[in-house]
Amino acid sequence: MAYICVLVRNRCKKVLLFISFLFVCMISFAQSNALDEIIWVVGNEVILRSDVEFQRMNAEMQGQKISGDPYSVIPEQLAVQKLLLNQAAIDSVEVSESSVADMVKEQLEYMIQMAGSEEKLEEYRGMTTKQIKNEILKYYIESEKIKEAKRKIVGDRKISPAEVRRYFKNIPSDSLPYIPMQVEVQILTRAPEVNESEVERVKNELLDYAHRINSGESSFSTLARLYSEDEGSARQGGEIGFRGRAETVPEFSSVAFSLTDPKTVSKIVKTEYGYHIIQLIARKGDKVNVRHILRKPKMSEDEINKTIMRLDSVVNDIKDKKYSFDEAVQIISDDKDTRNNHGLMVNTDMQSGGQTSRFQMKDLPQEVAKVVDKMHIGEISRPFTMVNSKGAQVCAVVLLKNRYPGHKADITEDFQMLTDIVSNKRQEEILDNWIREKQKTTYIRIKDDWKKTDFKYPGWVK
Repeated sequence: MAYICVLVRNRCKKVLLFISFLFVCMISFAQSNALDEIIWVVGNEVILRSDVEFQRMNAEMQGQKISGDPYSVIPEQLAVQKLLLNQAAIDSVEVSESSVADMVKEQLEYMIQMAGSEEKLEEYRGMTTKQIKNEILKYYIESEKIKEAKRKIVGDRKISPAEVRRYFKNIPSDSLPYIPMQVEVQILTRAPEVNESEVERVKNELLDYAHRINSGESSFSTLARLYSEDEGSARQGGEIGFRGRAETVPEFSSVAFSLTDPKTVSKIVKTEYGYHIIQLIARKGDKVNVRHILRKPKMSEDEINKTIMRLDSVVNDIKDKKYSFDEAVQIISDDKDTRNNHGLMVNTDMQSGGQTSRFQMKDLPQEVAKVVDKMHIGEISRPFTMVNSKGAQVCAVVLLKNRYPGHKADITEDFQMLTDIVSNKRQEEILDNWIREKQKTTYIRIKDDWKKTDFKYPGWVK
């Protein structure tokens, strides 16, 4: 689950570099290979022979083809990462453990599952589970620092329509990218009612936690680990890391930024995620770090069934032309992200920030994709349940607005996607120029037998 208090945190695509991590890690090069050695030094960062072998084997396990000599390509890729890490340190980029906790947990669980047990994983790695977790944590924190350093380097320059048209004007049609099948989907969601007695139960729980904290019977972090339903921050004792005012939902932010005494516990705060109590940890400029405990009222099966039946009646009324799907969304849907857009779902590119109403099936929420896959254009689904972006169970119906077969990109039909392609190319050019300049001012040492002549950036060898 994404951190409960974050305002907008669409689930990023899973980081795949470590997903085949387990099989590669069965041989722990850095620990067991007596021939391991430092082959590159970039600034204050080192690259080991084992790092290169690790990446090479990881690529093989995933069926990835390395274009060129892996003993040139891989060290250079790692060196670029080291340059970006150095820049992140210069820019004082900070990444909290809580911000990557979900990814760390998911990766560790995957590794344990593939090994067969926690004990077998420790045997394979020659490390304790805690050490393995810290290794994964370091990887993800460094990955986030690299992303932030890249973002600052390339900036947020917008690409004009004229630039897109100029870029594709002279490209042969057979060189245009292939666009997989896409769909446009309208959605109507309704959250089941929560009984007042259930809300009171949750509030009483939070009041009890606050009393135990204020009396000194328990610490906030201990209770957060035991009871908070924000799984990501719960593992960090409820800590969410330093956040700006706009990075959390308004109700949460208003209370978090009003706290002045780290020893006190806030009043109960209601947000779209549930009910919280909050404790101040520290302030830094215009950011604040707090702990919180989240509790969610439980929805009864009876209320879920009532909501399903209500939506079933709505679907029948739409089919009987009593009103349109768009009108039903305006009146009934409680999803504020889509209600004012006639229910049309919006796909946001997490790298470029570009938005489109078109989704590849893999980018839709799993429950929606499963329903849409068998639908015809203009068809309305029967009601189903799903978990929304806030982590709450809701009931939903969808209308398949359009289906676009796979095709070669067209400047008119696929303008947004082509804009993203041009934007990514411009960013690559900016980053390339930055790397070439950074090489000139960064200490770089390469072991003689690792100096190659086929590096993409010749400035490594001085």
